Amino acid sequence: MNANANQVEVAEDTKPALLMAATSDQVADAIKAAGCAVAAIEQDGVPRLHSASHGVGFQVLWGNSVTPGEYLDFTLSCPLRVQGGALPEGVLGDWHRAKRFARVAQHGEFLVLEMDVVISGGVGPDYLTVAMQLWMQMMGQFFLHLRNFQPAVSDAPADGQALDTGAAVLAEEETASP
Repeated sequence: MNANANQVEVAEDTKPALLMAATSDQVADAIKAAGCAVAAIEQDGVPRLHSASHGVGFQVLWGNSVTPGEYLDFTLSCPLRVQGGALPEGVLGDWHRAKRFARVAQHGEFLVLEMDVVISGGVGPDYLTVAMQLWMQMMGQFFLHLRNFQPAVSDAPADGQALDTGAAVLAEEETASP
């Protein structure tokens, strides 16, 4: 039994330390490791991170602070401006039925794609990078969803033409780009 106890102690000593909170620098490094540039600015004493994926800007919105500059959670947010009226019925509902990691909300003329990243309780050293890769994948899938969305037959335009939903979402809010 002592031999097994020693093996357990050695195995525990070689485990990487868990990340219990995230800093702006750690999140910026994870965004870079996932393949995107990131711009860090400070606004009202709070660091703000801006980046882009698929040519569209996104930002990091900080959540619960453990100590100044360390956060238990944050939200990745991509605001998009809707032009030319309302989106077709069902475009957001279809997204939410098919995807679990990122949500979309409509606020007036804006659509906002968001994904929460939770550190609370501790995460492995690669977790932030994997979360950023997942976010970038969700952004790409959402843009494809908008471009390829076909309304139900009863919602289709009278002339039989497919609705170009992708054209309805023009670009992200100007301040979201780095």
